[in-house]
Amino acid sequence: MTAATALPAFAADARPRAYPRALLVNAQGDPVTASSLKPLTNYVFHYPFEATPVFLLDLGKPAAPQSLSTKSRDSYAWPGGVGLRRSVVAYSAICAHQLVYPTRDVSFISFRKTRAQRGVQDALIHCCAEHSQYDPARGAEVLSGPAPQPLCAVLLAHDPKADTLTAYATLGGELFDDFFKKYEMKLSLEVGPRARNPVTGQTVVSELEKFCRNSIQC
Repeated sequence: MTAATALPAFAADARPRAYPRALLVNAQGDPVTASSLKPLTNYVFHYPFEATPVFLLDLGKPAAPQSLSTKSRDSYAWPGGVGLRRSVVAYSAICAHQLVYPTRDVSFISFRKTRAQRGVQDALIHCCAEHSQYDPARGAEVLSGPAPQPLCAVLLAHDPKADTLTAYATLGGELFDDFFKKYEMKLSLEVGPRARNPVTGQTVVSELEKFCRNSIQC
């Protein structure tokens, strides 16, 4: 299945960037099913590169398609959630403002089930670096703060029989080149020479609380 054929008709104008397919699995290597995800809970996996983290969320309700645009005003059509309830979404966990991202030690960006001190509503992805806030139910569009564009979406294919999830492409404003340039030294220590390697075959999903030692709630 190609990225072009994977998108439904309403996303015909989208321009996804295809990467090697990666099945979402748990730490034991078993496939993660969409129905096993706990609603409104932070999950993290890495895609499309070994060092680029992604937020995985079950919003607990359907996420409808949205028309969005990048900071360069390139429009695209986000196809909405997947899974039996179309409630499962995935976004690059690299903030579009200062490229803040979750690490093993600390995360200043995360999904917030309830509003933060300076929040505008519940159930947002909030970054503590100048408080950019994204709505995961609307393609991670920016609701407040200095971020110039939505978080880059990671497209998932859902197998309705097996209930499995497979990452296969990104959609929206990629920031991977800037990310690798900014954090070259840090990533070399965290991930080593594999940082820029494409993820292939499968990728491990973890709850953010287990992946990261300290998730900052600003």
